[in-house]
Amino acid sequence: MPFSVTANRPFLKLLSFRVFITLAYQMIAVVVGWHIYELTHDPLSLGLIGLAEVIPYFLCAPFAGHAIDHYSRRMFGVAASLMLALNALTLTALSNGWISTGKPRLLIYSAISVGGVARAFIAPSYSAMFAMILPRNTYARAAGIGTSVFQLGLVLGPALGGIMVAWAGKTTSYGIASVMCLCAAVALLSIRFEEPPAVESSPSVFKSIGEGLQFVFGNQLILGAQTLDMFAVLFGGAVSMLPAFISDVFHYGPEALGFLRAAPAIGAMLTGIVLARHPINLHGGRWLLGAVAGFGLCMISFALSPNIWVAASLLLLSGICDGVSVVMRTTIVQLTTPDIMRGRVSAINGIFIGSSNELGAFESGIAARLLGLVPSVIFGGIMTLSVVAATAKLAPKLRRLDLHQLH
Repeated sequence: MPFSVTANRPFLKLLSFRVFITLAYQMIAVVVGWHIYELTHDPLSLGLIGLAEVIPYFLCAPFAGHAIDHYSRRMFGVAASLMLALNALTLTALSNGWISTGKPRLLIYSAISVGGVARAFIAPSYSAMFAMILPRNTYARAAGIGTSVFQLGLVLGPALGGIMVAWAGKTTSYGIASVMCLCAAVALLSIRFEEPPAVESSPSVFKSIGEGLQFVFGNQLILGAQTLDMFAVLFGGAVSMLPAFISDVFHYGPEALGFLRAAPAIGAMLTGIVLARHPINLHGGRWLLGAVAGFGLCMISFALSPNIWVAASLLLLSGICDGVSVVMRTTIVQLTTPDIMRGRVSAINGIFIGSSNELGAFESGIAARLLGLVPSVIFGGIMTLSVVAATAKLAPKLRRLDLHQLH
């Protein structure tokens, strides 16, 4: 019998949390990118946005996973949402002139760093609650639905951010993002479920983190899937350079930035909807490898796009490839992770995947400075294809994987 979202109200509320927090984060990302590029007109400054976020994210994520496995799954997600809301309000005050400083970029990068701390808790909280409120045999379908909802946020967030910056300005955009963060916190607080009591005699923090690392690095399926996505995202960071492409290559305004940022998310959202109804079981590993290879080819083609419409089409196609990859990776991680380690494994997954977005932005900024904007994206696509080839050779269990073997 097909999995019904409407039959599980806690899951609906968890999805509401995910879409609100994703909308908020994506709006902030678009507005901050435009804000920084408006101040500097330097692609490297866009890469520094990623670096400012990834350092605190990387440092906090292992501790976030430990905390969520041993204490409250819900309250850490609520606290992270409130932290992001405060962060957005700080940017609102800065953009409106309520905070006067001779170094606005420093304050913006500081706010981004606070956002990195908050983000370290969001994915582990979602992942742990996902497993608590859903039956195991629904994970594959629910992963497809969750991916669609997540990608919906990725579609609407950049579009809203770009439109609001163009029509209402940065201050209003940051303010709306803060409201969405508060809505995310309310959604989590409204979920009714029995949360396990806090562990009274837990191992030391570093021993607990070590157990999570040992599990991930000892599991070829999880390690292969995470490594594949990490390096693909690391080298395929064309999206972080979109403000430069919009301004210097295609010669459009911020509304076009939201349009292009939304294009890959639309593709991934549609893919998630299809995979929720028709989950992949046979040849799952080959689908995963093929999807990441397709993503790399899309990045190379995007860099050579003659106009914004061709670029948007290629970003849409890259989103389809990414959607397959995300659903497959999420399902593999959920099906192979024991309940007592979900927070830590999700946090490590976040270090692999979440931090690679920001490191990828930094790598793209450096490459754009050294090679030029277009050659840097081509280089990233070629490196992505190389990573796929290496993973296929070094992780044979992943290459031969059929998902029904894990149920």
